Amino acid sequence: MENTNMPNDIKNRPSWWQRFVAGLNEFYHAPYRQTMARAARDEEDFFMLLMFAESLGIDNPASFYTLELQPLFLENFHEWHTRMGMDRCPFDHVGCC
Repeated sequence: MENTNMPNDIKNRPSWWQRFVAGLNEFYHAPYRQTMARAARDEEDFFMLLMFAESLGIDNPASFYTLELQPLFLENFHEWHTRMGMDRCPFDHVGCC
C-alpha cells in the first residue's frame, strides 16, 4: 500500500538501489567516456573525408552515394576542415570562413 501523505519530492526520489546502480554505472563508464567521444569524432572525421573527397580532388568510388549527404553535413564542414588543419575553406563555392 502506497503512502499518499509523503511529499512529491520524496515519492519521486529514486530508491537506494537505483542510486547504487547509477553510481556503479558511472564508476565503470566514466574512464572510457573521453576515449569513446574521441573515437566517435575520428569516425565522423573519416566519414566527412569520404563525403567531401571528390570535391577535394581525391578519387572516391562512393561519391555517387555520398553526394546527396553533402548538404546535410555542410554546416559541420567548417569545424571539420579546421580540425584537419586547413585554415581556410578548400572550396571556392563554399564561403564558410
